[in-house]
Amino acid sequence: MGELVDRVDDRDGVIGVVDRSEAVAAGWLYRMSMVLCRDEEGRYLVHRRPGSSSRFPGEYSWLVAGAVGAGESYAEAAHRELREEMGVRASVRPLFTFLCRGELSPYWFAVHEATVRQEQIAPQAAEVAWHGWLSADELRDAMASWKFVSDSRDAYHRYVRLATDRPL
Repeated sequence: MGELVDRVDDRDGVIGVVDRSEAVAAGWLYRMSMVLCRDEEGRYLVHRRPGSSSRFPGEYSWLVAGAVGAGESYAEAAHRELREEMGVRASVRPLFTFLCRGELSPYWFAVHEATVRQEQIAPQAAEVAWHGWLSADELRDAMASWKFVSDSRDAYHRYVRLATDRPL
């Protein structure tokens, strides 16, 4: 078996445990957890995936992302992905969850937020080819001109619509 995930229904209720590759191939719903990282100045961490990546090679994302393992909570997966991909241990807070009709397959997508410092970041080379910090205006401009992973772009637009308490 590969990566085991909870298969979920259209209300995000668990209906079984399956291999993620099986869920993707069959178009079954499962869970993904994402973290948007900001620094003390409010800038957003953006990264580019390696050109050799099997999923979305060379594309940008403003989220640290990964599948939620079987029996794992969204928050636990967010902590794990942040640690595995960026080498960061930080508190995460949930922002929103939505049903994403991603390019590879559909899944429930939970977005979290963490505040991190540049010196904390030690990205995993297999996951991150480049990373940098962008202001809200720079991120908005990058979304218009850089090739972002599609679900990352979808989450960005939802975030902007929901972020009435902070300017973007």
